[in-house]
Amino acid sequence: MFRIYVASLVAGLVILGVNHSASAADPKVKLTYDQHVLPILTAHCVGCHKGESAKGGLDLSTFTKLKEGGASGEIIKAGDPDGSRLWKLTAHKEQPYMPPKMPMIAKEQLDTLAAWIQQGALENPTSKPVPVKPKAEVGLMSVKRGKPDVVPMPTKPLRMDSVVATAKPNAVIAMAASPWAPLVAVGGQKQVILFHGDTLELLGVLPFPYGTPQVLKFSRNGGLLLAGGGRGGQSGKAVVWDIKTGEQIIEVGNEQDSVLAADISADQQLIALGGPGKMIRIYSTKDGSLVREVKKHTDWIFAVEFSPDAVLLATADRSGGLVVWESATGREFYNLRGHTAAILDISWRDDSNVLASASEDTTIKLWEMENGSQIKNWGAHGGGTQAVKFSHDNRLVSTGRDRVTKVWDMNGANQKAFAAHLDVGLRAAFSHDSVKVYSGDWTGVVQAFNLADAKLLVQATTNPQTVAQLLDFATKALPAKQAAFDAANAAYTPASVKVQQATAEAAPAQKLAADSAGIAKTALDQATALKVNVDKANAGLAPAQAKAMAAGIKSSALAEAAAKIKVAADANKTNVDLQTAATQTKAMADAAGAELAAATKAVTDIQTLVNAATTAYAPAEALAQLAAAAAKLGADVLAPRAAAIKVATDAVAPMKAALDKATAELAAAKAEIEKLKTPAAVVPPVPPKKG
Repeated sequence: MFRIYVASLVAGLVILGVNHSASAADPKVKLTYDQHVLPILTAHCVGCHKGESAKGGLDLSTFTKLKEGGASGEIIKAGDPDGSRLWKLTAHKEQPYMPPKMPMIAKEQLDTLAAWIQQGALENPTSKPVPVKPKAEVGLMSVKRGKPDVVPMPTKPLRMDSVVATAKPNAVIAMAASPWAPLVAVGGQKQVILFHGDTLELLGVLPFPYGTPQVLKFSRNGGLLLAGGGRGGQSGKAVVWDIKTGEQIIEVGNEQDSVLAADISADQQLIALGGPGKMIRIYSTKDGSLVREVKKHTDWIFAVEFSPDAVLLATADRSGGLVVWESATGREFYNLRGHTAAILDISWRDDSNVLASASEDTTIKLWEMENGSQIKNWGAHGGGTQAVKFSHDNRLVSTGRDRVTKVWDMNGANQKAFAAHLDVGLRAAFSHDSVKVYSGDWTGVVQAFNLADAKLLVQATTNPQTVAQLLDFATKALPAKQAAFDAANAAYTPASVKVQQATAEAAPAQKLAADSAGIAKTALDQATALKVNVDKANAGLAPAQAKAMAAGIKSSALAEAAAKIKVAADANKTNVDLQTAATQTKAMADAAGAELAAATKAVTDIQTLVNAATTAYAPAEALAQLAAAAAKLGADVLAPRAAAIKVATDAVAPMKAALDKATAELAAAKAEIEKLKTPAAVVPPVPPKKG
């Protein structure tokens, strides 16, 4: 880690460039308004900016008036020379240049102004830096475990150009993955780069004007991003951005050296930081004030992390010291001994019951929080382990000096090893869904691997191109996109014409087929309806005939019997019984005759219906057969023409797909160029800080 820290210092000097010499002001000297700044202002500025007649309403003759600012607002932002108009105007970084119509003041004096602001813009030797009040209240009433209802992702356009463009990418000193969204943050020079977690596509750049980010942490709900860093041996800061808006909302710390480790508590009430000063400092997110200082470590603090339930805080140092504290009180909870070299990274399991630590002694150790005992210990990376992180499913990912990123289970069994980096692996993390692994190395390359098969998915670097570079690249790529579109359009147009011709030629046949099919359907429907009538009439004929036959037999038998009884009755007129029998039999014969007549009439009526239905059905059936033949003829006429349409359509389909793709790519290329040309895309680069 010391190697990383030194590298960041060297990188910082490279960023400042050969045109910026070391500050004339000794960074160890506490600069004040009274002793160091007022003489400079008196010599160059107070003549015009004093008393009631002060130009622009800006009075620089007293510290109180200076802090009030002028008509354009405040002119100094403690800890941030680049955000302070006093320094920008006097350094000729922004119009109107001051002093007006005069050469820029001496470099030593500019360096003193920058260093004074960087140190907190103190009034006198007894003053203390005033904390910068946060722009938003982020503290939570309680800690919510698990995935938030709304997954935080950027909702507003972010700056797309690089704050600082370098010839080579810097080492991946700082990297973090959102716990719930496809979002990866990587530290660059004076900036934090946000990538989409699935594609590593650049989503935006967050300026970090305080120097080099040494540590990045997402809040436990993924809504905030914290960065800690600074300038080695000079200054350090920790800042917090709102992920949705990209706005910096919190700034804490006025370290005399770079912040090397920092984290924000799960309830978002506290920010802890540490570094070469060996002191743990805890700040309030509510007002930016210093809550407490904890002195325990005897060496540089390299790792700081709050437990997911916000109850505990773990800190680790360069000598292998690992301490767990009560977040609320700052009281020591456990002093975990076991590592024999620098601890470079720590990570809590989601349930806050287990802490993982990674060390230059090559090992990863797991510590339980019930008794503070070590529960697992294994050699992870030869030469030293640089990073370790828990996943939501309790696996661990690590990387180190052997250049290989690895995934482990809780027993220390290696589940996956990925292709080696070109140089030392420095940072590693799981994706929000635990299906990908991210790792970054000393060469500045960030890689995304598929966890299932260990394949490399995509990679990116820590120095995104500037808007000018992106615009140049997009402009040069546009002719090729236009040529691809022209070629695709040239191929598609004649093929499309063939489809149109085949369709036009088939139109009469299509109409014939459609018309004949319609007529056939109508005729068939009519014939079917008439056939129903025939079938219904025929269905009633047979029963009626059977009934008439039975009535006939019955009538004949009764008539014959009545006749014989009548003869006997006529011969014996005194026989009362015979007379009664004759009368009754005749009545029965008459009734049977009437029944026969009715049955016979019913048969005649039904036969009439059958004949009528059959007469109506015969021509309809013939018409339906004729219409069906016509429909088949229409279909036969259409078939070859439909086949021609299909051949033409099949031929044009891939050409249409190619044209659609080329059209979309051309439109996207033109839109990208227009976007890069807009004023919103081109953000003035942050000037290098002095001192």
